[in-house]
Amino acid sequence: MFELHEVQRAAPLPSRYAAPASLDEAAELLSSHGAAARLIAGGTDLMLELARGARSGVELLVDISALGGLDRISYEGGRVTLGSLVTHADVVASVPMLAAGLPLAQACLEVGSPPLRNRATVVGNIVTASPANDTISALVALGADVTMASVRGERTVSINEFFSGFRQTVLEPDEIVTSVAFDALDADDLPTDRRGVFVKLGLRRAQAISVVHAAVVVELDGGRVTDLVVALGSVAPTIITVPAAAELAMGRELAETSADIVAAACRAATPIDDIRGSAEYRMHTVGVVVDRAVAALASGTEADRWPAEPPRLAAASRDRVPRVSVAPDEGDNSSGRPGVGVDVLERASSALDGPGDLVTATVNGEQRTASGAAGKTLMDWLRDDIGLTGTKEGCAEGECGACTVHLDGAAVFSCLVPAGRADGAVITTVEGVASSGGELHPFQRAMVDTGGAQCGFCTPGFVMSAAALLDEVAEPTAEQITIGLSGNLCRCTGYCSIIEAVRAASVDAGAVRAASVDAGAVRAASVDAGAVRAASVDAGAVRAASVDAGAVRAASDAAGDSS
Repeated sequence: MFELHEVQRAAPLPSRYAAPASLDEAAELLSSHGAAARLIAGGTDLMLELARGARSGVELLVDISALGGLDRISYEGGRVTLGSLVTHADVVASVPMLAAGLPLAQACLEVGSPPLRNRATVVGNIVTASPANDTISALVALGADVTMASVRGERTVSINEFFSGFRQTVLEPDEIVTSVAFDALDADDLPTDRRGVFVKLGLRRAQAISVVHAAVVVELDGGRVTDLVVALGSVAPTIITVPAAAELAMGRELAETSADIVAAACRAATPIDDIRGSAEYRMHTVGVVVDRAVAALASGTEADRWPAEPPRLAAASRDRVPRVSVAPDEGDNSSGRPGVGVDVLERASSALDGPGDLVTATVNGEQRTASGAAGKTLMDWLRDDIGLTGTKEGCAEGECGACTVHLDGAAVFSCLVPAGRADGAVITTVEGVASSGGELHPFQRAMVDTGGAQCGFCTPGFVMSAAALLDEVAEPTAEQITIGLSGNLCRCTGYCSIIEAVRAASVDAGAVRAASVDAGAVRAASVDAGAVRAASVDAGAVRAASVDAGAVRAASDAAGDSS
């Protein structure tokens, strides 16, 4: 009988789970259980740390992810305040953030992919305290404060004081970070021009931990620097700033001092060799990212690369959009999305103490109740206890997207969600995407017609992401498709056909079926449905083409003649 190697065996998750009905109840649970309890919100870092055995002694998960009112982004009195449940997706969706805190918005957009951003919180990113975490450098550059609360009271520290070492913070086991706040870049009472930018280098364009990154915030008076903060990530045990850069730039035009700022940043960095890059490479690229950041600020182009309406894969649950508070005299300074001002519904306090405890959820439109959720991920509960095996385990760490499901209307990676979160939730898996009458979703049909379905293992995840994208954006642009599918990996590298399937499904499903033998015609479907209908070919030639390369050419000629 074979046995898995220790690196193949995930450590067991805590067997006890509680979903308190209020923040006060959560604080009491943390106080009474001490270090044996761990707060979880998004959980995208914590679930991995627990599975890898990096967090020992945790017996109880205290899940606050469904509490109401904590996902608020407030723009009041020249201050931006983020509640403890504000996700990276919430920040990206908030239009005022592009003016009030552009570096943070840019950093949040760089975190993972839409399904990960739908769960991962900004507060969770800083509590993990990794020097590679993107939002930390942005918040350091913005001069943020962190507020913590417990049954003992409340305290606020600067974000620089919050970090005490590598992956270490001053947060006590019984404390909850309730908010993060900073002065808005566009505050009305600022006597100077204050702007900022975030620049990151990763090994790929999505789902990538930083090789290096930088956040730069500058204040200019008459075009000359009056203040400058350069924050660097992935180059030291913690996020570091470069005071020497500010000293060198003071009183000078930003563009003329660029070389001095870059040199100071390189001197401050003390990187290491790791799997993502050597210390030598990091030393070089620190200069590159800082130079690009300074150049963008000097030319006023720091926001030019922000994508037009980046999708969040959560259109089916618009009441999950963060509630935004605006000072009464600031007008309609909201996130610009439907549903703003609607709190997430609070759930009654619930708990799982053993394998026999039941969880009830609405799954694919039907109420389902099953035990076995204690100590499991949502992915395992859906597969093992509900019997829906369409959701696949590809990596079990939020990298591949094969386990994507819709949780309360938002696409998420189910391998990073505790199964207890399903209680009272609405969940859709790949088995529920087709209509009740059995008609495939337009994207599923298009995947067949364009050859997007190959080995099939990644297909359920792509279906869930694409369905959410098409629900949110009826006719997505190429950029929106790229962002929407960035959390899904295809091991067969069939991306072109999958992208074509999204384009085709957004136009005319009937025309897509007619065009199934001509990829060019499918591309034409994105701009001209009539061209697709004209591209249908002789079925006999298609069958012959499957065994005879010469017939493939003949089929192509037949297609040209018929059009």
